[in-house]
Amino acid sequence: MAGRRRWSTEEILDAAADLLRTGDAESFSVRRLAAALGTDSSSLYRHFRNKTELLRSLADRILVAALDGYRPEGDWKQRITALALRLRGAFAEQPQVASIWGRYASGGAGSRLAMEEVLQALRTSGLPDERIPACYHRIVVLLSALIAAEAGIGGITSEEYDQGMEQFRVAVLGADPDRFPALAHFARDIRPLGVDRQAAFEDILAAHLAQIETEIP
Repeated sequence: MAGRRRWSTEEILDAAADLLRTGDAESFSVRRLAAALGTDSSSLYRHFRNKTELLRSLADRILVAALDGYRPEGDWKQRITALALRLRGAFAEQPQVASIWGRYASGGAGSRLAMEEVLQALRTSGLPDERIPACYHRIVVLLSALIAAEAGIGGITSEEYDQGMEQFRVAVLGADPDRFPALAHFARDIRPLGVDRQAAFEDILAAHLAQIETEIP
């Protein structure tokens, strides 16, 4: 009788990515993944100690792919912005994994590559070395929060999006001006969360980097 197939680490991660496209991190389990592969959980635990380690590896693989072919160009702000947009684009391809990255972080090669680039960019900025770790931390927290937040919107269906837009219009354009005077005043200029997200992403990051720049002697 033929023995059970042995799956490689990359094949397991491929299957996990496929499974997450139809679900989320909460419903994902090693047991479900094993069933999808036609094996048992114990065979997967030879590659990953637990679900969290598997999910971290999946997020790290996306970081590696995002940085493949990356070459730093421009000043420190341009480098960090270019890196941020690459990460945003990579996680947009699989938004379920973006929330995993924001929650569990990553400690693999992809994480080290991203950390190294942000730290090197900050070192060229003229910041004192003692300020760089704190600034690095603020940048990474900001990026992971923004990318994970976008993932939540990117994962909804077109029907859910349309329903949300209609609710937004009712809530904003129908606001009682006596009770919500500011909202009524700006109603026609307030934009829904799903609109111009890349521009907002870049604006928020640019404002944060400009704040860091004020710390440079």
